[in-house]
Amino acid sequence: MSRLFVIPARDEPVAVIFRRGPSRWYHVIQWNTRRDTFIHGAWIKGRIYEERCDISPDGRLLLYFIHQGGRWGTPYTNAWTAISRTPWLQALAVWPQGCTWAGGGRFLDNRRLAIRSVTGLPPFVPDSKGPIRGVEETPDAPAELHASDGEISNADWSGRDQRDNPIFTRGDRLYRRQPRGDFLLADFTELNPDPQPAPDWATRAL
Repeated sequence: MSRLFVIPARDEPVAVIFRRGPSRWYHVIQWNTRRDTFIHGAWIKGRIYEERCDISPDGRLLLYFIHQGGRWGTPYTNAWTAISRTPWLQALAVWPQGCTWAGGGRFLDNRRLAIRSVTGLPPFVPDSKGPIRGVEETPDAPAELHASDGEISNADWSGRDQRDNPIFTRGDRLYRRQPRGDFLLADFTELNPDPQPAPDWATRAL
């Protein structure tokens, strides 16, 4: 059975949903938490560590940490942290990790971030010899993990949206808790892997 993990943006009514499954597939979905509409983005086969990922306060950028053995021997190594445009995984800046110890990070604001790294490998911009531009890394800043708040019993994940409403997931289903009961927002059960190239706007440099 697939599972959902949600990370809401801090300042805008946007969240990113990571759908794990089937098997080793991950799917990234952008959720407008005000209108309850959804944009389907990247599919990838690998292991995304959801709790080490983050979304920028304005919801436009995604920071993710992934292990993908097929990348071993490339500048990415077999595990890396990257920034992309939500809800795609087209890497615009990469911090190679080479192991699954540490990795990932948090946005401190829309363009300033903290990266968890223990290897000291230099970051890079894919297909470019220039330095990383458009974001600033702040050394020694806190980079807490995301986690379910545990508020909803028997939920795979639970938390709060930007209006402080309880939201939670069970399997492939996303819910919001309301005074009159639990409201089903989306059911992603019927989704099957359908990897597509990122659109042109998602490949623009930072």
